[in-house]
Amino acid sequence: MEKLLNILMRGILGTIAMYFINTTLHKMGLSLGVGINAVTVLTSGILGFPGLLALYGIGIYRLL
Repeated sequence: MEKLLNILMRGILGTIAMYFINTTLHKMGLSLGVGINAVTVLTSGILGFPGLLALYGIGIYRLL
């Protein structure tokens, strides 16, 4: 039960972080295309901060 709650909390915090990062990047004129959906929430929930970095790393790679 504790692991499930941990994944849920990381997913919620990751979603909030994605929202603010996307907003900041949009104001700077960059659009990496990291949307907030079930796959990205699960990725940030299961992997945590490294998962969030991986999502934005993939976005930067696609930008190149």
